[in-house]
Amino acid sequence: MTTFVVGASGTTGRLLVQHLLDHGQNVKVIVRSPDNLPEALKHHDHLSVISASILDLGDAEMAQHVKGCAAVASCLGHNLSWKGIYGHPRRLVTDATRRLCAAIKANMPEKPTRFVLMNTAGNSNRDLKEPISLGERFVIGLIRIFLPPHVDNENAADYLRINFGQDDKVIEWVVVRPDTLTNEDKVTEYEVHPSPIRSAIFNAGRTSRINVGHFMAGLITDDYTWNRWKGQMPVIYNKIAPQLVSETGLNVERDSGRC
Repeated sequence: MTTFVVGASGTTGRLLVQHLLDHGQNVKVIVRSPDNLPEALKHHDHLSVISASILDLGDAEMAQHVKGCAAVASCLGHNLSWKGIYGHPRRLVTDATRRLCAAIKANMPEKPTRFVLMNTAGNSNRDLKEPISLGERFVIGLIRIFLPPHVDNENAADYLRINFGQDDKVIEWVVVRPDTLTNEDKVTEYEVHPSPIRSAIFNAGRTSRINVGHFMAGLITDDYTWNRWKGQMPVIYNKIAPQLVSETGLNVERDSGRC
């Protein structure tokens, strides 16, 4: 099984790639510069590296790169700099999602391709009409005005939700929503919920990037986990008193949706 990953040189993307390789997957990544990848990844026998900017590829070239991949994962995001937040491309995540989906459809795969999109707990799943307080609505409205990357995240998730729904024959999807991202060295216990259990604005939780990569890899490689969450936008939090879990499995409590 081969997975195509964009955003692989980012802080979370490289962790996802490592988890997939640890699962014995073949991984194909597209990065602007291979030098941005860790040395341990660059020379891995099961990793193929494409040096390019995803939005600069032609449609036929994109389709050729995605061909034969059973899953596509996006960890794309905007750099936390003035240019990254307010410069171009403003629709990086949305445009990449749209183009990757078009490439998947152009190949007409025999089985549905799994698409996993990393997003944010600050984005609501409008399929579920998740409750948001008046104060949260006000703050999110300001964020939409002053922080374009948030709108990009919303639009990317909505593209999958609206265009492919719950029973598309070509693309199945999951949008993963971590809360405040942190850096940890080891995978720890975490919880996964269909909707936020706390306010991302006024009572934010924490989610380590390595746990996000672990969960995304589990979605791609484990059929039970995929069938549990496909067509949804699960929210992932670190457990408050974390204990180390296996790097090779999700340790799923199958009745609760917790990991």
